[in-house]
Amino acid sequence: MAIKKPKSKIGKQRSAGLLQSIGPVENLESYVKADWWREIFNANYLRTDGDVVEDKAVTKTEIDLFLDVLSPSKESVILDLCCGQGRHSLELAMYGFKNVFGLDRSHYLVNRARSLNRKEGLNVIYKEGDARKMPFLPDTFDYVLIAGNSFGYFETIEDDVAILREVMRVLKPSGKLLIDITDGCFMKDNFQPRSWEWINKNFFVCRERSLSEDGERLISREVISDVRKGVIADQFYAERLYTKESVSNLLKRSGFVDIDIHAELSTDSQRKQDLGMMERRIIITCVARKEYTPVKKRQKVTKIIAVAMGDHRKLDRVKPNGNFDEDDFFTINELKKSLAGLKEYTFIYFDKHDTLINDLSKNTNKFDFVFNLCDEGFNNDATKELHVPSLLEILNIKYTGGTPQCLAYCYDKSLVRGIAKEIDIPVPRAFIINPEDTNFIELQIGFPVIVKPNFGDSSFGINQNSVCNNLEELENALSHVRRTVGYEKPIIVEEFLEGEDISVGIIGNPPESYLALPIIKEDYSTLPPHLPKICGYEAKWKPDSPYGKIDSVQANLPEDTERFLVASSVKLFERLECRDYARFDWRLDSNGTPRLLEANPNPGWCWDGHLAKMANFAGLTYAEMLENILKASEERFMKADKNI
Repeated sequence: MAIKKPKSKIGKQRSAGLLQSIGPVENLESYVKADWWREIFNANYLRTDGDVVEDKAVTKTEIDLFLDVLSPSKESVILDLCCGQGRHSLELAMYGFKNVFGLDRSHYLVNRARSLNRKEGLNVIYKEGDARKMPFLPDTFDYVLIAGNSFGYFETIEDDVAILREVMRVLKPSGKLLIDITDGCFMKDNFQPRSWEWINKNFFVCRERSLSEDGERLISREVISDVRKGVIADQFYAERLYTKESVSNLLKRSGFVDIDIHAELSTDSQRKQDLGMMERRIIITCVARKEYTPVKKRQKVTKIIAVAMGDHRKLDRVKPNGNFDEDDFFTINELKKSLAGLKEYTFIYFDKHDTLINDLSKNTNKFDFVFNLCDEGFNNDATKELHVPSLLEILNIKYTGGTPQCLAYCYDKSLVRGIAKEIDIPVPRAFIINPEDTNFIELQIGFPVIVKPNFGDSSFGINQNSVCNNLEELENALSHVRRTVGYEKPIIVEEFLEGEDISVGIIGNPPESYLALPIIKEDYSTLPPHLPKICGYEAKWKPDSPYGKIDSVQANLPEDTERFLVASSVKLFERLECRDYARFDWRLDSNGTPRLLEANPNPGWCWDGHLAKMANFAGLTYAEMLENILKASEERFMKADKNI
C-alpha cells in the first residue's frame, strides 16, 4: 500500500471564536429563535449589560426598594426566580436573610452565582432549571422575586402564564410575588432603533431594535466585536412589552389578588450609554390567593427496576483475555451494592442473553422500567449495543438511556463528525480510509496523526502505536486496526491534537432539566515522555502498563472555553437524541480551541469510570450518580405520558 504525502498548502480556516456577521437584515424578527434565551445569557451578556447588572450600587438600590415594598423578616423564605448570576439573592444574603434560594436556566450564570456565593461565604442555595417547571415543593416560599426585567422572554404569553402558575404553586398561602419589569408603554415610544457603545477598551457592541409585527415585543440585535479578533457574537432576541394594565390582567388571570403598582424604577449606567430594556421599569406586587396544598398520605411504594447487563458467561472480545475477570466482577458488585442502598427502588437483574428476550417479555408486569446498563451489547457484541433498546421498544418497555437510533449514530465516528460540523461544532481534520483503499492512499493532513477504527468504543483498536509521526508508523497502525477490527471496516486517520484531553458529562435531559458535571481532563504527568498522551486501550484495560497510571482530574479551563464546551455538548446531546446521560470527549488544539473527538451515549457506568469521577467532583457519590440517572429517566417518562 502506497501513501502519498500531502501537498504543502495553507487552507482557509476560521479562527477560533471568530464569527462572520450576517450583515444588514430587513426584518429583525425573522431571525429571532423561539428559544433564544437558552444561549444568550453567558459571558457576553455580563459584558454588554455589566454597566447595570454588575454594578453593586444599582443592585443595592433595587434591593432597598424591594425590601421597603415587601418588609420581609430575616427568617422569610425567599426565591430569586430567574436569578442570573445571583446579584439580588446574594445581596439579600449579605443583608442577613437566612433562607434565600435562586433558580435560573443559564448553566453559566448559575455556576457564577455559586462561585460568588462560596467566595463571600454566604448560604444561598442555587438550582438550575426552567421557571415553568420549578424543582420546589408546593407552599415553600414566603416571597418570590422576578427582578431585573427577567419576565416576558418566551414567544407566547401562555408560557408567561405557566411561570406565574408555578409561582402560585410554590408560594405559601398569602405569599407575595414582586415583579420588576420594563415599562412597556415607555419603551414603545422611546427605544433607540440603533446604538453602539464601547464596553471597555477591547469590546464594543452595536445594537438594532424594532417592534415586532404585532407591536407586542421589542426585537433586538446585538453585534459584539473584539478589537483583537473581530465579531464574536451576532445575536437576536425578543422581549415582551407589558403595560401596567396588561401585566395586572395576567396576574389576575393566574389567580393573584391585591395587585399593587409601586414607584417606577429608573436605572443609570456608569458608561452613560444605552440602557435598553433596563432604562425604566415598574415594580408590581401581588398576593397568592390559595389554600395550603392538601398533604397526600404517601404510601411507601418501592419501584421495581430491571437492570439489563452484559453476560459474564459469554466471550467479550473487547476485554484483554476475552472474558470477565476479577475486576469486572468487583465492578458489578460495586454497582449492585450501590443500587441496593437506594431505598426507593428494588432491583432485579437480567444478564443471561440466551434467554433475555423471553425473560424480559414474560416479566414485563413485574417491573416498572429497565435500567439499561448493557453497554457491552447483546451477546457482548459491541455492534449489537442497539439491539437491547430495540428489543425493549418492540416489547413496549420503558428504559433508560439512548434509543437504538442514537446508539447507531454515535457508534459511527464519521457520522458524528459530520453532524458536529453541520451544527458548527469544530472537529479535528481527518479523512476516511475505506476497505477498498488498499493500493494507494493520499495523505490529506500532516503528521502527527492518530489512526482509529471508525466503528466502536472502549478505545478498541487504539494503542500507543496509533499515533504516527511518519509514513512507516502510519502503515503499521493501519495494519494493526485492520487485524484488530476487520479488513472490511473503514478507518479514520485524524490529526493528532496535543492539547488537553477533556470530557464533559451530562445527566438529565436538556433543555428542561439537566446537570452538566464538572469537566475533567486526563493527567498525563506520570507518562514517560516518549509515549503519546492518549487515553487508549492500555489506559482502560491494562492497569500494569504505563498508561494504567493515568488519572482524571478536574480541568481548569478558561471561562469562555468551559462555556463553549458545555453549550456544544448540550447541543450535541439534543441533536444526537441522547437521553438521561451522556459523555462527550474533546481535545484542545494548539490554539486552545476544543475539538470534538467522540459522543458517548450510555457511557461507562462503573464506579471508577469517567462519569463517576465527574460526579464525584460535583459532590455526588456513586450511588447518587446512579440515582440521578434513574430520576432523569422517570421525569422523562412522566413528561412523555402527559403528552400522549
